[in-house]
Amino acid sequence: MPLAYIGLGSNLDNPVGQIRAALVELAKIRSTGLLSTSALYRSSPMGPQDQPDYVNAAAAIDTGLTPQDLLVELLRIEHEAGRNRQNAVHWGPRILDLDLLVYADQQINEPQLKVPHPGIAERNFVVMPLFEIAPDLYIPRAGTLRHLARSLDSEGLQRLLAEQ
Repeated sequence: MPLAYIGLGSNLDNPVGQIRAALVELAKIRSTGLLSTSALYRSSPMGPQDQPDYVNAAAAIDTGLTPQDLLVELLRIEHEAGRNRQNAVHWGPRILDLDLLVYADQQINEPQLKVPHPGIAERNFVVMPLFEIAPDLYIPRAGTLRHLARSLDSEGLQRLLAEQ
């Protein structure tokens, strides 16, 4: 089954709990297995600064779903957690954000799905958790995570202890 990598983020309503609950839900997706997860990281908000810090993580899964069907499942998990994408502020606060970062070696450019996820290479809160679980993963047009992790500044990013 193809390997896929999911980015997780939350900065509302107990972000650590939201990420942990989302990881449980990822493991329940049909035809999908949760292979590994990164530690949790606290990061400064990328958008408006008048919002709480984010908690981020990454997960590796294998899946029998197509990228499009996997996206539907990720959006369902977000919705069930209470996310309303209709009224969302761009880069604003959110209960849960699940991004399909990489799906096997596919490159997809559809209106609702871009794989690899745009911006991976510039976002330390994506690269560092992903590097933790797949250091040699190659991101098309960006290079390996090992290379990206060395080239990114870790300012505003803090690895959280397991008990937090």
